[in-house]
Amino acid sequence: MLEAKVYIVGAGPGDPDLITVKGQKILQEADVLLYTDSLVNPALMEQAKPEAAVIKTAGMHLEEIIEIIASEVEKGHSVARVHTGDPAVYGAIFEQMTYLKERGIGYEIIPGVSSVFASAAAAGIELTIPELTQSVILTRAEGRTPMPEGEQLIDLAKHQCSLALFLSATLMKKVVRECLAAGWKESDAVVVVYKATWPDQKIVRATLGTVDEEMRKAGIRKQAMVIISKAADQALLEQRGKYESKLYDKTFTHGFRKGEPANG
Repeated sequence: MLEAKVYIVGAGPGDPDLITVKGQKILQEADVLLYTDSLVNPALMEQAKPEAAVIKTAGMHLEEIIEIIASEVEKGHSVARVHTGDPAVYGAIFEQMTYLKERGIGYEIIPGVSSVFASAAAAGIELTIPELTQSVILTRAEGRTPMPEGEQLIDLAKHQCSLALFLSATLMKKVVRECLAAGWKESDAVVVVYKATWPDQKIVRATLGTVDEEMRKAGIRKQAMVIISKAADQALLEQRGKYESKLYDKTFTHGFRKGEPANG
């Protein structure tokens, strides 16, 4: 039986099978489920027990959500607050936690599969390829929400590592402009994944020079992950042996295997 507190559950990117086992158990046992119905797959709510209350929150503001949560926890009920992807990244959970802390309501965060990793999987790419790119920046283009000083895309793009852009599909002209100004080339690879793992998923493979037009042709302007990375170039798959980690190199010694001589 779950405690009378709030469980902030990452529902994953869309496919109901991609919720964690722990997240699924909470959905099955919670007395009340509040979910972001504009983003979370409603099929997940079928996991709820028959007597559970299932509440949609897309049309609610923060105070309304908190009032429902507080009322239910005070009644001794367990509450599952279900968010898309992983709550730790653009989950808008911080403000909820401040209200819960103020009211003395306990909470626990259950991680989920982020859309960035679901998108990389759908596109068949590894975001960190040895000697090509070893870092991933998770960020967004600056829109109505301002970016902190030093975190503008043009600054981050100068690192030339893999960029995963959330909430930026409506700002692609700006994204392209800032990446080019930061030193990227028009020929550099971009992958855009619309609604990763959903039945109507779309994948657009392009370059910085063509991505805005290709997204327009595909009708993609929201709910898309944009990955700008040298690792997204499909031609890399035809270059076996050029970029390989030391992990499986037969000459490399580590704690679980002694490497063979280089000329062995």
